[in-house]
Amino acid sequence: MTSQRQLKLGAFMRPVSIHTGAWRYPGAFSDANFNFAHLKRFAQTLERAKFDAFFMADHLAVLNMPIQALKHSHTVTSFEPFTLLAALSQATERIGLVATASTTFDEPFHIARRFASLDHLSNGRAGWNIVTTANPDAALNFGLEHAFAHDERYARAREFYDVVTGLWDSWADDAFIRDTHSGIFFDPARLHNLNHTGKYLSVRGPLHIARPVQGWPVIVQAGASEPGRQLAAETAEVVFAAHGTLEEGQKFYADVKGRMQRLGRQREHLKILPGAFVVVGDTVEEARAIRAKLDSLVHYDSAIASLSIALGHDATKFDPDKPLPHVPDTNDSKSSRERVIALADREQLTVRQLAQRLGGYAGLSFVGTAQTIADEMQEWLETDGSDGFNIMFPWLPGGLDDFVAKVIPELQRRGIFRREYEGTTLRENLGLPRPENQFFR
Repeated sequence: MTSQRQLKLGAFMRPVSIHTGAWRYPGAFSDANFNFAHLKRFAQTLERAKFDAFFMADHLAVLNMPIQALKHSHTVTSFEPFTLLAALSQATERIGLVATASTTFDEPFHIARRFASLDHLSNGRAGWNIVTTANPDAALNFGLEHAFAHDERYARAREFYDVVTGLWDSWADDAFIRDTHSGIFFDPARLHNLNHTGKYLSVRGPLHIARPVQGWPVIVQAGASEPGRQLAAETAEVVFAAHGTLEEGQKFYADVKGRMQRLGRQREHLKILPGAFVVVGDTVEEARAIRAKLDSLVHYDSAIASLSIALGHDATKFDPDKPLPHVPDTNDSKSSRERVIALADREQLTVRQLAQRLGGYAGLSFVGTAQTIADEMQEWLETDGSDGFNIMFPWLPGGLDDFVAKVIPELQRRGIFRREYEGTTLRENLGLPRPENQFFR
């Protein structure tokens, strides 16, 4: 099969592997989450392979599970995203640098300033992953006893987006004259004070950083609930989705792209990239053996804690050898809960089996040879299941190196992945337009 469409590939790099057993795998860098030399090597390897973006998730709390479970986790320590990506911007030239920043526990002026700085430091490679933090332990770190309600988090996020993008547009692109003869550094007529007052936020502005290289850093979003899908349709340029099957992906793709069209946005101005856990072997049997070895390294205490977090309920109280009981709705992430319940129902898993699967990784997985993995990726691309993938590596560095050495050349041979970057900015490489300044033409 041939296709004119090109896959877009992000790399999910915080944690460096989503799999709980990754740090224990033979040959893995057990300190990879908090070792800059390793992370720089990973970013440079991804750039040589022409990945679109290095993506950092973020967490605002450590104690998100009981300490007996948490002690098995390799994610308890990692760099603050902006600090790390600023450093990596000087060690790379083309790969995008995407950071998660919360609209729940941060302020828009901080977010606008940090991303504008990162975009300038990287010469136009920054992306903002908008998240609405649900973790109650994070709320405790910001002086709150409880997290905000689900719909309220998304309402605040929508207003937050308006404020941040408004701050990025504080200066016209030609505002800075720097005329040494006249002594005029900037034109005051090309500066805009935002003067925003809304339900959740009050921000005067202006931002004291020149407009970002890309106009705005690329807007990324990951919510799959009803408010999350609507926020994506209105604001996002990349969506990091989570689907277990191609059919689920196709339904989500059609829904979100349809919403954005009804809002007057062009479909190609949003790239939907499901997370995909990829294990490569020289044979399918070898790849499955690697996955089995990884799963065997997940401690049950960690697995049942992961299930509790996903469900928003204490799963340790469930009978481990019976099917998952009815789990009532909560204020936590709705899409995560629904995915886990659907998985348990679809595969008729016991609580123990579900926990073990989730403790490793329970989402979309491609486990096989370079050829079989490329077959699956191509099918998703050509049947409107996705525009590409956010790749999760099974262990580092080997899992990343295997993907780059084996799968990337196969995708390139088929003509569905680039051999060279299209431009110098993340927007150019993703095929996204540079936003016009809403205050200056």
